Amino acid sequence: MALNIVLFEPEIPNNTGNIGRLALGTGCNLHLVKPYGFEISDKKLKRAGLDYWPHINLTEYDSVEDFFAQHGHAKFAFFSSKGERSFWEIPYEDDLFLVFGKESKGLDDWITEKYAKDTYQIPMFSDKIRSFNIANAVAIAVYEGIRNLK
Repeated sequence: MALNIVLFEPEIPNNTGNIGRLALGTGCNLHLVKPYGFEISDKKLKRAGLDYWPHINLTEYDSVEDFFAQHGHAKFAFFSSKGERSFWEIPYEDDLFLVFGKESKGLDDWITEKYAKDTYQIPMFSDKIRSFNIANAVAIAVYEGIRNLK
């Protein structure tokens, strides 16, 4: 089983480090799409990922367009508060790409419009927040995928 975690233009090194650690611990592949809001050598990224960072199966892309050029025909599940269906409805399968947008604004509108049928949300049960922390959202999605694939 292998799921792919994709972060479009991540901004916060601590989140990316935590997600890298999660990827390694769950056997997922990590895909990071530039531009980043930090340097890949950032000490906060390394601290959050501890000494696991060299072991992560990491692929980097120069842009969102570069990512889609390489994986345009893959199976995707995009995560956004704009999704009309719950992540519990995702048809999880091996090699599925779980795609998350940048922390400050999420996925670009053109992505959620073009891939509307593949865009899902994680339900929130309070109207006092706009979104979950991205590292928490990725963990929720990955472990639901593992549960479905086991």
